[in-house]
Amino acid sequence: QVRPVESGGGLVQAGGSLRLSCAAPGLTFSMYAMAWFRQAPGKGREFVARISVGGSTTYVDSVKGRFTISRDNAKNTAYLQMNGLSPEDTAVYYCAADRSGTGKFYEHWGQGTQVTVSA
Repeated sequence: QVRPVESGGGLVQAGGSLRLSCAAPGLTFSMYAMAWFRQAPGKGREFVARISVGGSTTYVDSVKGRFTISRDNAKNTAYLQMNGLSPEDTAVYYCAADRSGTGKFYEHWGQGTQVTVSA
């Protein structure tokens, strides 16, 4: 099983929090940068956050200060802690793995987990 598997999505009220998990036991996890993307209804896929092999993080401006990406190499798992959620965060969230480290191509994608934020 190389494909990452997301979990932790659900329905939450505005202002609430969720923590998404991305398990990738089939990968040499420590060698991959990991990222989260999202796709809202009727919109294209959007980059959300990324964590490098060394732990450096990058975020899209709209989630800075609210979302935190992290990784646990011992558990082959990446996380996305989401606080202060708003209805604009409603989307299917995908995790992806990048072996090259360039951020330009992600070899492995999960199936997605739905996050719905009610007003």
